[in-house]
Amino acid sequence: MTEAAELPPAPEQARTVFGERFPDAVRYAELLADTGVQRGLIGPREVPRLWERHLLNCAVLSEVVPEGVTVCDVGSGAGLPGIPLALVRGDLKITLLEPLLRRTNFLTEVVELLGLDHVTVVRGRAEEVLGTLSPVHVVTARAVAPLDRLAGWGVPLLRPYGEMLALKGDTAEEEVKAAGAALSKLGAESVSVVHVGEGIVDPLSTVVRVEVGESPGGVRFAAKRAKAARTGRARRRR
Repeated sequence: MTEAAELPPAPEQARTVFGERFPDAVRYAELLADTGVQRGLIGPREVPRLWERHLLNCAVLSEVVPEGVTVCDVGSGAGLPGIPLALVRGDLKITLLEPLLRRTNFLTEVVELLGLDHVTVVRGRAEEVLGTLSPVHVVTARAVAPLDRLAGWGVPLLRPYGEMLALKGDTAEEEVKAAGAALSKLGAESVSVVHVGEGIVDPLSTVVRVEVGESPGGVRFAAKRAKAARTGRARRRR
């Protein structure tokens, strides 16, 4: 029996969440369960719980993403949460940012196969694309790193008054307390823990929301962004 054959049927909640893109969500789940496992992007033990633990858990993030904004999914990996979010929200312009080639190859294949014209795949690390990737309204992330380190990568990619939405687990409150000083230095003006997915997932998905002011990343990153922008303009003039 292949890993793809072990994928359980989609729960009824998936039809509700994904709507007309439900068939594409099923295809994505099949790709994760088959190609994703073969390429080491997802563990074989995750296949039986792909829908509840991964696709639906990520899709409900859409509840707290504003309409019509730009989004960068940092450390996108196999496309979680970026691709479920893209399937639910055609109004968003989403960048899937991932440093590893085998993962970006998979992401590109999925985006093309599912016809996600509002999604772009970029290979690189957050600190490498700073100043070259246009600042976004929202940064998303899931299971990438502890909150203080994650914020150091994601917050500088934001536009002024943007927000980072990080899917976290049971330790969210503790991470927020531990990262308080680091978040303040990065220009965070408000940090909160919200729960989404009522009636869709159980337990609810936990999201740490970091809202920034006019200087995302603080003074140090503002200078770095300005330097990168000047370098980019100089290259374009050549």
